[in-house]
Amino acid sequence: MRRTWGVAAAACAAVAAVVIAGCGSGGTGGGTTGTAGSTTQGASTGASSGGGAAQGLKPPTADTPLPTEIGAGEGQLNLIAWEGYAQPDWVQPFEKQTGCTVNAKYAGSSNEMVSLMANGGNGQFDMVSASGDAGLRLIYGGDVKPVNVDLVPEWKNFYKFLQSPDFNTIDGKHYGVSYEFGPNVLLYNKTDFPTAPNSWSVIYDKQYSGKISVPNNPIQIADAALYLAKAQPDLGIKDPYELTQKQFDAAVALLKDQRPLIKKYWDLASQEISLFQSGAVTVGAAWPYQTNTLVDAKAPVADTIPKEGATGWADTWMLATKAPHPNCAYKYLQWATTPTVQAQQAIYFGETPVNTKACAEMNKQAAGSCSQYHADAPESYFQTIKFWKTPLAQCGDGSSDCMPYTAWQTAWTQITG
Repeated sequence: MRRTWGVAAAACAAVAAVVIAGCGSGGTGGGTTGTAGSTTQGASTGASSGGGAAQGLKPPTADTPLPTEIGAGEGQLNLIAWEGYAQPDWVQPFEKQTGCTVNAKYAGSSNEMVSLMANGGNGQFDMVSASGDAGLRLIYGGDVKPVNVDLVPEWKNFYKFLQSPDFNTIDGKHYGVSYEFGPNVLLYNKTDFPTAPNSWSVIYDKQYSGKISVPNNPIQIADAALYLAKAQPDLGIKDPYELTQKQFDAAVALLKDQRPLIKKYWDLASQEISLFQSGAVTVGAAWPYQTNTLVDAKAPVADTIPKEGATGWADTWMLATKAPHPNCAYKYLQWATTPTVQAQQAIYFGETPVNTKACAEMNKQAAGSCSQYHADAPESYFQTIKFWKTPLAQCGDGSSDCMPYTAWQTAWTQITG
């Protein structure tokens, strides 16, 4: 049900460059005539500064004027989305209220989303529900443009750490609106682990050879780096997505050593669920969705966030540079971020809503679901999560010695063989 992963290089392979040029539309062309509203402003008054990644790099669409109001809907809205992100339960009421008919194309991987959004959506697509490992590729490729969060009233009710995160906000400009999120947790069989494991070291332990599963995704290198940040502090890893050659090589070496221990690199959540149900695996990296599905099926499993912390995914609705229906897009941003829709999406998909007001609504729709999906967790819980962002050659501190995403893709292909 959750997204799948591809390891082939995306059409936007130029992400390896410090300035990711020639990767998308390359500018703001096509982005002004279709913008929402009738007047524009230079920046959102409601935005706080954010976006530590790639400071000093100016995205091609950074100077695109922002609308100050939403005009009449154009009658259509074309989305690129993860499967399950445009369900009739909340799409049909939106269509009825706004007159904007939603057409959703489901993508199977972040790479596919980047490819489909090439050339600013090519005048065909309006928005994409991009995960953090695609966000900066789309921004620096010129394929998405800034949005005015003042036109999204519920933005002020978002968790603070997802109002202006560095995977969708650069120099105070928002290239999208955060949507739903979740951690990558350590899933384990309670029969084999009577005491919950407290470290990611178990998925690198030969004792569990042939009983381990992890996602089939280059961003998994960040999970190894997060573990090494504590296990080998002399490496000096501060950000698992900003790795020098030495730090990157250490993470890759760890994953190559892990390779013989892996039962399966899973592409679909359902694959890992089946592995745990059959007893084929006993421990692995997962999402809360797998845990909750297995618990509902009476499987003896539980999950935890180990002492090293965890990576996590957070999705963003991003507006295509050449969006043909920008007013309907803004209307959908307003709709999709309301507590009711956030709750519907979270419960259906097994994730956490970005709107803090959605917790009560979740419990109305399904008793106990707010706590089940960590929507009422303390700030300390969320601080343990390092959310995905696209690795760039330029580090957040302004230096240019970090390993870009293309290197991650190449290394992952070598790791998984």
